[in-house]
Amino acid sequence: MKKTVSLLLVLTLAATLTACGSKNNTNENTGETNTGTVNNGTGNNTAEDAELVPEDGATLLVWESKEERPFVEKMMKEFKEKYGVEVKMEELGAGDQVAKLTTDGPAGIGADVVLFPHDNLGKAVAAGLVLPNDVYEEEAKSENSDVAVQAVTYDGVLYGFPRAVETYAMFYNKDLIATPPTTFDEVKEFAKTFNDGKKNKYAFMWDIGNFYFSYPFLATTGGFVYGNNGQDKAEIGLNNAGAVEGATYFASLKKDVLPLKSGDVTYDIKKGLFTGGTLAMNIDGPWAIGDIKKSGINFGAAPIPSINGKQSVSFSGVKAWYVNSYTKYPNAAKLFARFASTKEAQLDDFTLTGAIPANKEATEDPKIQGDEIVKAFVEQFKNSQPMPSIPEMGNVWTPIGAALSDIWNAGKDPKATLDNAVKQIEDANAAVAK
Repeated sequence: MKKTVSLLLVLTLAATLTACGSKNNTNENTGETNTGTVNNGTGNNTAEDAELVPEDGATLLVWESKEERPFVEKMMKEFKEKYGVEVKMEELGAGDQVAKLTTDGPAGIGADVVLFPHDNLGKAVAAGLVLPNDVYEEEAKSENSDVAVQAVTYDGVLYGFPRAVETYAMFYNKDLIATPPTTFDEVKEFAKTFNDGKKNKYAFMWDIGNFYFSYPFLATTGGFVYGNNGQDKAEIGLNNAGAVEGATYFASLKKDVLPLKSGDVTYDIKKGLFTGGTLAMNIDGPWAIGDIKKSGINFGAAPIPSINGKQSVSFSGVKAWYVNSYTKYPNAAKLFARFASTKEAQLDDFTLTGAIPANKEATEDPKIQGDEIVKAFVEQFKNSQPMPSIPEMGNVWTPIGAALSDIWNAGKDPKATLDNAVKQIEDANAAVAK
């Protein structure tokens, strides 16, 4: 018995020394990192073999928005209790973090763990700002939705720790239309009996000239932005046969559903009509839920109606944790990113802030499935495509937005108009490449 105990003590000491001796420190010359896990004998280190060991004296700084403070503070407290690592938070909006990390990262004053929308990932990777999610790669891929994993992967490498997802769906006023339509043909039929421009009564609205919200009319029937899941800038699918089919249907809605110029259907105008009780249906995101509730209208939410018999495909965004490549404590940072993105953490985030989980099991939780509004967004997310994260996405918004406005307002030919927009995108991409 004593021999057995002694052997166990020796093995425990050896494992401890191995873990401490292989902390995840960045090699300044090569940029390579050691994961700090115990080798499993196959030459591969995995998170299942041994949890990462935080570096001695590690402390972490996290950037997050003011709205997410309740959730982050809960994670910081629980992380310290479990690992003994102090974590502090600085308020910084998700959309501003990559720009700030560009200067603060190399200067050694950036947050160790950051969070930003996935469409900023290409910029971050190109600038060498974030480390791959290597230690917890398998967990992230198996636990989260394929759409979320795809979104936080760049050039075949997983970088993010998915935490929350968002897309848009259809809100509807239950006092104006009791049962939400499932097809746009049904929307057309309803509009015939409901629309009354003199009273500002309209059946259906969305931000027409904004490509983000009008993407379903190109993507549902087969259009796409860039090939290879948004990674191949050489292949543009915004003027293919499917995109033209969708744009043609899009144009028909002006006559049959919304006889207004795109400039008269801004985001704020349509939101005001909906909360004011004269707009029956409105495409918007989960960020609008709070204001709609405050308006006091009786509302529900449903997936976007189908187009030509196909479920509508929306743009989606994924927020994820990322580890600053300049951090002094990569082990502790990766450990926190994992800790604050598990199923349990994502459910906490939903409870405290309303964020929709990326975790597959979390979306099946009674908390989610029992919420009619949130469930609609979860269902729509399943039929979404993440916005491309490559830098060339920035060359898409203006040309396609202008093309959609021309098709809607001036009745221009969808094929020719989309061809022209794609030519502008190609020229812009070529100019950047020179």
